Amino acid sequence: MNLASQSGEAGCSQLLFANFNQDNTSLAVGTKSGYKFFSLSAVDKLEQIYECTDTEDVCIVERLFSSSLVAIVSLKAPRKLKVCHFKKGTEICNYSYSNTILAVKLNRQRLIVCLEESLYIHNIRDMKVLHTIRETPPNPSGLCSLSISNDNCYLAYPGSATIGEVQVFDTVNLRAANMIPAHDSPLAALAFDASGTKLATASEKGTVIRVFSIPEGQKLFEFRRGVKRCVSICSLAFSMEGLYLSASSNTETVHIFKLETQKEKPAEEPTTWGGYLGKVLMASTTYLPSQVTEMFTQGRAFATVRLPFSGHKNICALALIQKIPRLLVAAADGYLYLYNLDPQEGGECTLMKQHRLDGSAEPPNEILEQGSHDRPLNAQTYNSAATKGKQTHNKPFYTVDIQQIDSVYPINCILFCNRSVFYLDLKMYLFGARLRSSASPCLVWTLGSTS
Repeated sequence: MNLASQSGEAGCSQLLFANFNQDNTSLAVGTKSGYKFFSLSAVDKLEQIYECTDTEDVCIVERLFSSSLVAIVSLKAPRKLKVCHFKKGTEICNYSYSNTILAVKLNRQRLIVCLEESLYIHNIRDMKVLHTIRETPPNPSGLCSLSISNDNCYLAYPGSATIGEVQVFDTVNLRAANMIPAHDSPLAALAFDASGTKLATASEKGTVIRVFSIPEGQKLFEFRRGVKRCVSICSLAFSMEGLYLSASSNTETVHIFKLETQKEKPAEEPTTWGGYLGKVLMASTTYLPSQVTEMFTQGRAFATVRLPFSGHKNICALALIQKIPRLLVAAADGYLYLYNLDPQEGGECTLMKQHRLDGSAEPPNEILEQGSHDRPLNAQTYNSAATKGKQTHNKPFYTVDIQQIDSVYPINCILFCNRSVFYLDLKMYLFGARLRSSASPCLVWTLGSTS
């Protein structure tokens, strides 16, 4: 990911680019003085495995898995792609294009070069141009994603500059596979899972993240990361087994979603206030606007990460390091952050370590030391840490006397949908329950755009 500002300048660090390789085992970093690779095999130590200072202002550096093949683009020659064998220090080939190279993607079969209005598909073995996709919609950010699977070798890129259409292209058979109407707003992020059978998408509004089957284009999952504000999604990333999906943005929160289908439970008669309310709400969804009913089916974050910054460009990855699932975030502030993910409980992830990426002296880890006082230790579970020091309440907020049936309370719903106000007297009644509170409950939803 390009970590520089729109003017091409690096931020407070020397970083211009950062990206994880295809299996999240190494991190590539482009700087004003060259590029370097780091191994991601440990948490406590970030091992630098290679550094090159022959090329300045490296704005793109992509490594092919754990091999020695690397693709490089410099700000000094933004239309020129160099493919090198970095261990031998030799240049394999170079290609020049008609416009600025915005992104380069690699897998074991194909190398993709993305320009603003065209895409070049190369054979990775001999670097011959196999196909050119011309006159694509304007794509100034170079947004595209290439599956790493040999069996499902698909390329995804925006099919429109005004709405969130995704064009899926088969890079083996060199033909269009599908067009997916993913969002109402233009696309902001795309990511394939490792098998190439799922594609995650996010729009410029950033409130809803969707997952589609590939190549069919069927919507499999829909997750909501927020409703209060629109954000800029920086990156989407699946875990290698495809069970988790992370989404980072220009805010301080990274969301991790779990891709699992909810099992249907047998219908049971509710016996509590919450049970009656839930049953009534689900029964009323047929009378509500579509934006409201969608919220009942959208998944929420399984886990979250609180970054020590906001506003910086960043890229995230989910990796298994030392047999523990971790969330990794490389940011324009010059740091790599490593968090533990609890695969059973989720919740707020624990910051384990942060490493400098630009080679400057690392200051005392104040963020980690401060967080160690209120975050769970390795031996603690997330549940025990979350309840530590908190007052527990044995009594529910509302009490219900199920024996009483002479009181009935309507639930009035006020819905705010895109500045339009809907007042619905749904005539929802809680039969067989008397609330000790004399006031009727009132539910208020504030809904943002879902695309």
